[in-house]
Amino acid sequence: MKPSTKDQVKGTFHEVKGKVKEVAGKISDNTKLEDEGVAEKIDGKAQKKIGQMKRIWEK
Repeated sequence: MKPSTKDQVKGTFHEVKGKVKEVAGKISDNTKLEDEGVAEKIDGKAQKKIGQMKRIWEK
């Protein structure tokens, strides 16, 4: 698997994981967990974009 694809997959995974944490935090009224989820979701989006940029530069 190419590094760009790995970054995109990892980014998507972190986005989903962050969304789950965010929703769990909202349901349980745990603001710390909700904030962690939002941060992880943003990190996942950034990693996904890095993978997309790597793919462009590979060509």
